[in-house]
Amino acid sequence: MLSYKFRRNIFQIISFGVIWGIAGIVYSFLEKGILGNLTYYPGTGNPYQFEATILATLLSTSLLGLAFGTVEALYLHGLFSSMSLARKIAFKTLLYLVIVVVILLIITTVYNATVLDTHILDARVLHHVKLFVSHYAFWSVEAYIAAIIVISLFYLEVSENLGQAVLLNFLTGRYHTPREEERIFMFVDMKSSTTIAEKIGHLKYFDMLKAYFSDLSDPILRHEGEIYQYVGDEVVISWRMKKGLKDAHCVQCFYAMQSALEHQKEEYLKKFGVFPTFKAGLHFGKVTTGEIGVIKKDIIFTGDVLNATARIQSLCNSYNVDILVSGPLVHSLDLSSRFYIQPLGESELRGRDEKVALFTLRPT
Repeated sequence: MLSYKFRRNIFQIISFGVIWGIAGIVYSFLEKGILGNLTYYPGTGNPYQFEATILATLLSTSLLGLAFGTVEALYLHGLFSSMSLARKIAFKTLLYLVIVVVILLIITTVYNATVLDTHILDARVLHHVKLFVSHYAFWSVEAYIAAIIVISLFYLEVSENLGQAVLLNFLTGRYHTPREEERIFMFVDMKSSTTIAEKIGHLKYFDMLKAYFSDLSDPILRHEGEIYQYVGDEVVISWRMKKGLKDAHCVQCFYAMQSALEHQKEEYLKKFGVFPTFKAGLHFGKVTTGEIGVIKKDIIFTGDVLNATARIQSLCNSYNVDILVSGPLVHSLDLSSRFYIQPLGESELRGRDEKVALFTLRPT
């Protein structure tokens, strides 16, 4: 099975390719609208044929988009991460434009040197390169490329902030009309958060929260989870039933998050003087899912399972455990070969008439 990181990178790369390909088609039609029936470019005198041009433009822009998507996904995605969104996009756009200009200069220089059958520093070669970069057509294309880069980076940042799954749901309108579905939920709550905030101060505590949620994000996404919402120091994670049950992703996610924090323990102690830990409750049930809001749209879940999961998580302290899983979910998962399953009996959940069997787990 392909890893989450690999699939995320592929998604980003293909997104760049699609955006750049669409931009290439738009450019070709704009060019056709301006040139009309002309068979040459007025500025340069070069021949023009719409059918050949649109195919060449589509191919070249798509390939360039895939190339930039690859560079962004594999190497530069984390660059300028400490900056605001606007500054990050501005600096990255400038960086990519510099790369494009350098590539074009190299290609133009080599091409002219080949045509003139001389070396690249020949005065005639440099003269032709100077004419090329000083022409209005060159900079108009650069401006258009800059616009494509801004759109691509903005799309990528929105995707990262909303989550790829949420963005795709918005774009496809999956939940434009409310629908019922079964989902697994995990409510994750930091232990002793109030005490930590009072000890290190609220500004430093907020910085710690940012690091904490950042460290939890990769294991969540790696195990197919969708981050539904953050509520203070709590994060609510959701899975569609098939994804959450497969390979026990919903349970494995909990231990992957613990492991991710443990790897950063020394860094937390050094920077904040404390090490955050958490407890979690897991349950599943039916929810109604749909888009809501006018000024700010969101995709929300409504259903009793949310309240029940929150109350299961709140019982972790009473049972002195880090993880509580409802009986219905334990019986739906294949855990026998990887986890010790300890029954804790039935418990009444506040606001519910029926009792729920609860279990805690630990890896074998």
